[in-house]
Amino acid sequence: MKWRGDYLYLIQNLVLKDFRIRYRNMSLGVLWSLLNPLVMMGVLTFVFTQIRIFRSPIAHFPLFVLCGMVPFNFFTIAWLSGTTSIVDNAGLIKRVPVPREVVPITTVLACCIHLLVQILLLLMVALFSNLRLNIHWLWLPVLWFLEVVFVCGLALFSASINVFIRDTRYVVESASLVLFWLVPVFYSSDVIPVQYRPIIDYNPVATVVVSLRKILINAQPLDASTLCKLIAVSVTAFAVGLTVCRRLKPRFYEHI
Repeated sequence: MKWRGDYLYLIQNLVLKDFRIRYRNMSLGVLWSLLNPLVMMGVLTFVFTQIRIFRSPIAHFPLFVLCGMVPFNFFTIAWLSGTTSIVDNAGLIKRVPVPREVVPITTVLACCIHLLVQILLLLMVALFSNLRLNIHWLWLPVLWFLEVVFVCGLALFSASINVFIRDTRYVVESASLVLFWLVPVFYSSDVIPVQYRPIIDYNPVATVVVSLRKILINAQPLDASTLCKLIAVSVTAFAVGLTVCRRLKPRFYEHI
């Protein structure tokens, strides 16, 4: 059956539903979006500034590590939530003839509420680090938008596969753990050998991390080649995920 309803109304209600369910019965609610990165930032700052064997010469290290954690945390949480979204919303999908591809996308968008809170934290830490607001901050919405597009593509793909292979979520969890070490969250991308730089260049999460540090800490603009690669990979990931979801969705009902 073809969907003839209001997409905006549907997306808005699914996002709000996911957000309410996520924080139901939590006494601190949305404050967890602040506490988690703050605690991790504090631990990593202590390890890499106070323990001699790990001591890092990087300036503004709390902000440096937060530039890595905020985009990476959003990536892992949104990708995993999106992966299980179709199976988790089986009741809705079976009762209401909504477009199946909307479900993973709205799950990722619901995680953007946490992202907005953490972005505000990131910008406040930048200002408290005596780093002035500069014109290059205008690139920040572009970076975040492209990361959201990339994660939506991954979520569409993995959510579709998860309907048929329920082990997919564990593959995603393992991949996220591996990426924690491959994305320069707590170390500088400058230490990566030259032969491996293309892996970073074509990894949207790593690109966002490095670009945030350039903009917020070094007051440098986002260069054209980095932006083109980020757009190309993000749009391609979304197109592939959407295509796979649309090809497989006629068979979802039988398996959920």
